[in-house]
Amino acid sequence: MAAAIELVRNDSDPVAIAERMRPLLRANSVRTEKERRLAPENVAALEEAGLFKVMVPKRWGGFGASIDSYVRTAAALARGCPATGWVQSITNISAWIGSHLPDRGQEEIFAGQSPRICSVLSPTATTRRVAGGYFIERARWGFASGCLHSNWAGVGIPLVDEDGKMLEHGIAYIPMDELEIEDDWFVAGMRGTGSNTLTASNVTVPDHRVLSFTQGLNGVWPAQHHNGEVSDRYAVMPVLAIDLVGPIIGVAEAALEAVANGASERGITYTTYARQSDSSVVHRNLGEAALRIDAARLHALRAAADIDAGASADRQMDFSTRARVRADAAWTGKLLRDSIDQLASIAGAGAFADSHPVQRLWRDANVASRHAALAIGACLEIYGRALLGVDNITAMI
Repeated sequence: MAAAIELVRNDSDPVAIAERMRPLLRANSVRTEKERRLAPENVAALEEAGLFKVMVPKRWGGFGASIDSYVRTAAALARGCPATGWVQSITNISAWIGSHLPDRGQEEIFAGQSPRICSVLSPTATTRRVAGGYFIERARWGFASGCLHSNWAGVGIPLVDEDGKMLEHGIAYIPMDELEIEDDWFVAGMRGTGSNTLTASNVTVPDHRVLSFTQGLNGVWPAQHHNGEVSDRYAVMPVLAIDLVGPIIGVAEAALEAVANGASERGITYTTYARQSDSSVVHRNLGEAALRIDAARLHALRAAADIDAGASADRQMDFSTRARVRADAAWTGKLLRDSIDQLASIAGAGAFADSHPVQRLWRDANVASRHAALAIGACLEIYGRALLGVDNITAMI
């Protein structure tokens, strides 16, 4: 373990760090899926290398990375272990949102420690306004990826007035020792993410650890002194869409590698081909799958470049660009899912043996790409509205 960590220490490029971690992550990928949580060695390596802080601002000792680097880092990690890439990506975006808290909240979470933060943003809680904060009477937050390795959680709550009327959608940051984890993540793919349900009852969250997500969508955050970096100006919904695609890119690239490497080792049943690599049909289908993956990456990186450019210029992304970024993210997920379906067909029925990596990658991609934020129908509708100049009434962008 020490040798693995030494390989990634003292490097300023998170993508390069992630690339060098791949052998360790790949070696632990089966174990991670079987145990339904990241292997401890993976968590320790991410911590040692600072990869839980890729999206943490430099003022708190993070990389303060561009969205481009963030996407590429998650892809590099997922190529070794999909669950590790997914958890690292979600943990980072959760920390990035937390970096917009009021000054005191940022200090409490980031100063003098290395927070690992999971998040569920849906406001599925019953809250009451109390002096200096919010009282959570009861709550359940599903699909909290990385919660088994986190020390904080950012969870959605209704921000209500003294009469209980919901005013805004909020995000509360709560120490994990004040929450419970229900062990209910039994799924077909991405099993190693440990995306269990969080529950809370009778928890009070002070105002300095609460954000208005509603206002944040318009770039309005409460921090006064702890702000000013480029990462503080990223557009929220575009980031929340693109943060999911990096790991899926890595999964597809791993599947392409596995199928290409195996093409010379097995034949095609009921044909005279002793090796798949001799078949012109395999050549054609493999090339098409590879181009789909390339196209997906290009869509994702175009979206990342739009987010980076808007933040660097300190300007709000317009409606049309935000809508296209969401469409880019969803289209990326579809292209990657289609490419992995094609690769699994090339590999054949034998690739669905429990011991074969392609079936695990196929399951992981099919689960991850169906995240609600990547729902292709809704995202294309939003983009189509933007193209036609029709007011958005369907979703937050």
